[in-house]
Amino acid sequence: MHKKIRAFTLVELLLVVTIILILAGMVIPRMAGRTEQARRAAAKVDIDTNIAMALDLYELDNGKYPTTEQGLQALVAKPASAPVPANWNGPYLKKKKMPIDPWSRSYIYVSPGIHNPEDYDLYSYGPDGVEGGGDDINNWEESHTQE
Repeated sequence: MHKKIRAFTLVELLLVVTIILILAGMVIPRMAGRTEQARRAAAKVDIDTNIAMALDLYELDNGKYPTTEQGLQALVAKPASAPVPANWNGPYLKKKKMPIDPWSRSYIYVSPGIHNPEDYDLYSYGPDGVEGGGDDINNWEESHTQE
């Protein structure tokens, strides 16, 4: 007694593979653009929330933000350079290491800030790693006037 084995034909398999390739061709390009968008969003969250909160806690404890020379390292280890904070209660960053942007570069910190003279400027040069060019991510409002 022979059992009839039913299988897919070569044409059916080719049709399924073709449909999968067409779907992948439509989905993959859309996903590729999302990677860079997600990196930019992560940098913005770091700048506006994560690092900003750590800097605010530092300022609350010590009465001022770290100097440019002390930098973001002051959030991880007590600065030894003047002005040495008397009430340092860090580390202020949860991971206890220097933050880097999603492109594996250090964030730039300036205090007092050029754009925020009352506190600090914090920014990343973005995907191209070069200042300017419209892809920088920062903690200040951009002026809409041309100089």
